[in-house]
Amino acid sequence: MISISESAQSHFAKLLADQAEKTNIRVFVVNPGTSQAECGVSYCPEDAVEASDIRLPFNGFDAVVDSESAPFLEQAEIDFVTDKMGTQLTLKAPNAKARKLSDDASLQERVQHMLETEVNPQLANHGGQVSLVEITAEGLAVLQFGGGCNGCSMIDVTLKEGIEKEMIAKFEEISGVVDITDHNPGEHSYY
Repeated sequence: MISISESAQSHFAKLLADQAEKTNIRVFVVNPGTSQAECGVSYCPEDAVEASDIRLPFNGFDAVVDSESAPFLEQAEIDFVTDKMGTQLTLKAPNAKARKLSDDASLQERVQHMLETEVNPQLANHGGQVSLVEITAEGLAVLQFGGGCNGCSMIDVTLKEGIEKEMIAKFEEISGVVDITDHNPGEHSYY
């Protein structure tokens, strides 16, 4: 699941030598599967390990991962690099923002994945996001916008010229998109 370079393992072993006995590291994702996902590493005392946690053995310590973060840490890499700026620990988790789809993923999962990985990163530049509410029997993807998209005057262009065209081209089962967001100004609006 996670590969930790030899230099990073040595770095962790040195740090853990100053901690209580049986302290390991915890690797986690905050807001997994969203455009705001962030990965982190922290100390993990033995009494903080949950029964549902996954333990990955390394040289002199375990990397502990909670079950919610696990699918988002597939193919993650931790390294300890030295360059002209000094030394730093790097954590790359290509699946943190959206879990890797299985080969037999449902249409709903594939459409949500497309929104999370392709559409929401673009909308995030304007403080917005979109999520899939449902796919109707007629093949309409029902969407809900939030954040900076709520009340935006360009929402129709974004919906029809952007998202709908991409979605229809990518999924033959989708015939169109419908926005159920209340875009009238009010308390719910994002400013």
